Amino acid sequence: MLSMIGLIGGLALLIYLTMKGMNLLVAGPLCALFVAILSGLPLFPQLVAEGDANFVGNYMSGFSSFVTAWYLMFLLGAIFGKVMEDSGAADSVSQWVVGKLGMKRAVLAIVIACAVLTYGGVSLFVVAFSVYPMAISLFRQADLPRRFIPAALAFGSVTFTMTSAGSPEIQNWIPIDYLGTTPYAGWEVSLIVAVFMMVFGYWWLKRMISKAIAKGEKFEARENDPQADDRALPNPFLGLVPLIVVLLISFFFHDSLKQSALIIALLGGVIATYLLHRTYFKSFWSAVSEGTMGALIAIGNTAAVVGFGGVAKAVPAFEVAVNTMTSIPGSPLIGGAIAVSVIAGMTGSASGGQAIALPVLAPHYMDMGVNPEALHRVVAISSGALDSLPHNGYVVTTVRAICGESHKDAYLPVGALTVIVPAIGVVIAIILFSFGLGI
Repeated sequence: MLSMIGLIGGLALLIYLTMKGMNLLVAGPLCALFVAILSGLPLFPQLVAEGDANFVGNYMSGFSSFVTAWYLMFLLGAIFGKVMEDSGAADSVSQWVVGKLGMKRAVLAIVIACAVLTYGGVSLFVVAFSVYPMAISLFRQADLPRRFIPAALAFGSVTFTMTSAGSPEIQNWIPIDYLGTTPYAGWEVSLIVAVFMMVFGYWWLKRMISKAIAKGEKFEARENDPQADDRALPNPFLGLVPLIVVLLISFFFHDSLKQSALIIALLGGVIATYLLHRTYFKSFWSAVSEGTMGALIAIGNTAAVVGFGGVAKAVPAFEVAVNTMTSIPGSPLIGGAIAVSVIAGMTGSASGGQAIALPVLAPHYMDMGVNPEALHRVVAISSGALDSLPHNGYVVTTVRAICGESHKDAYLPVGALTVIVPAIGVVIAIILFSFGLGI
């Protein structure tokens, strides 16, 4: 009982401190310590047998494993975003988009850019780094409140693309190993749900922005923003080439190199930007340096939250919670959706929610005769709902490290679009599968 109080209380405390703006490198281990103490978890590895769970060991294992897996992608993604900004390529593309689509569709341009890159296999974190320079330029030109930039980036990346049929993102691939399906499982229902999330989510985002503008909000420049000046800019079509290079390389090497394809793709993007726009740079190496520092802050914040998850998964209450969630009676699709979504919320990870729940859910539900394609799609979509609570690594990175916003100002629209919209999508998917569509 005390362990469960510690688990729930630690998660609630992490969300609270995140919303209050506490540095996550402090909040993450502090909340993990709270969980460990109330669960009776030994604090130091010297107090347990080798390999046994302990606070320091589990926290640092989660922290370091994330850095090990993602550092090069964060580094190159941040550098790519900075060189696109410093060369003027981002401004050039954004001005062309505004000229063709009009100021009213500036937000749509950002959403589409994120969606294309995400569905093309580029990591969610990297998409935010890559598109942010264009987003800040578009919002400045359209005079839109900048606190909605994280919502626009997140909406285009983690809703109607991340968990849809055919998506190369890991959230769509994890169920394959457990259910024997394909990335296109339940594509008919997936298409309907994706269209709903895209249309409804975009309408809601525009409505929130319009309300903010009606209250007098507008774009507020900051000292560290790329300055809008009269300097010569690259050709907008050449400005798009580095983004296309990243997309194509990641697409062609995704199946063979998986996540590592991004290293080649982003390096190719940086090189392409330099070769095409070297005469337009203010200072190429300064951009590289700024990108490097941004990457360190971003990956540190995210790893701090992943470390919390490493401790949370080691306490007795977590196993109890997983067993409870995976034993929900009634429709297997409803039970699977709730289990995956709740566990994803507890760990702050969509992929984590799937990886923990599916080894238990899949054999049980398959024995019951549940359609594997329906279960695949419901599990994938549901993993992208509660995972986007304030402590989620992607949310923290995008809101704070990339966009420089506070959770207090920026999280409400992010939560509306990445928690509520996908949750409604899950309900629609379950209803459609229940009527036999796509089965």
